[in-house]
Amino acid sequence: MALRVLLPWQDLVDRLQLPGIEPILWHIDDDPNDAPPADVLVTERPSKPELRSRVSRIKGLKHVHLLSIGYEWVLEHLPGQISLTNSKGAVEDATAEHCLSLILASLRQLPQVGKQQRERQWARTWTGSLHGSKVVLLGAGGVGSEIRSRLLPFKPAELTSFARTERVHEQGDPIYSLDRLWAFVPTADVVIVALPHTPETEQLIDAQFLSAMKDGSLLVNVGRGSIVDTDALLSELQAGRLHAALDVTDPEPLPANHALWSAPNCIITPHMAGDTGQFISLVSELAVEQVIALAHGEELANRIIN
Repeated sequence: MALRVLLPWQDLVDRLQLPGIEPILWHIDDDPNDAPPADVLVTERPSKPELRSRVSRIKGLKHVHLLSIGYEWVLEHLPGQISLTNSKGAVEDATAEHCLSLILASLRQLPQVGKQQRERQWARTWTGSLHGSKVVLLGAGGVGSEIRSRLLPFKPAELTSFARTERVHEQGDPIYSLDRLWAFVPTADVVIVALPHTPETEQLIDAQFLSAMKDGSLLVNVGRGSIVDTDALLSELQAGRLHAALDVTDPEPLPANHALWSAPNCIITPHMAGDTGQFISLVSELAVEQVIALAHGEELANRIIN
């Protein structure tokens, strides 16, 4: 019997027209009806939280492959005995590149300079820079490591990494545990969040944390929106004390009437760090490889749940 596979993009359907595989086009966001019975679901993260439960209603489901690194959203919707894999290795570079773009755009005040351009004002603007800055990086996994490698050529004065467990980076630099953050936050010029959402990281960046950041410093979030207390951040931004560059927010999508949109010194992008043509190519290739491996009973890459 052919392996029935739900796929979100027509290109994947076309590429998996292979013996022993029955590809079915179904997108967790766009299809008005719940999915038909299937053995495998290949899916993006739903754009709206209320759509996540559609996974639990797929009859006959045996495996879920995610077109992302983050997987926390799907765990509560997986029936027992369902295996899970993600797209580790396909999205880290794109996310790190976007993170660097947010940092540089904020430090070099590109939104302000863009406004001057639209108003036809030739006014030199003195800005901050990564060169000589003290940077705190929260997250030392795939994304955090790629961010770190891109920051080093900009010659920050300090680049200190933090993660759940203390260890030594493969290049020999220390990675500190999160409980040692408080010794570094008050002197940091840039704080980068590249952590997954877990019970331990839920609102880790709270009012106390933000108040410990020095005046004029920058908070960058490419992890998950719920790691940051939005109300506390909004208060600091409206007071003009901090800067922020956010690819993720809480809530998400950010409602059109939310005050964060118009907060001063804040850049917001709509959770698009991984949205590049190269990412689509890499993640699609991995998805095809995973489905073929499943059909042939071979070992899968990136197992989260066996």
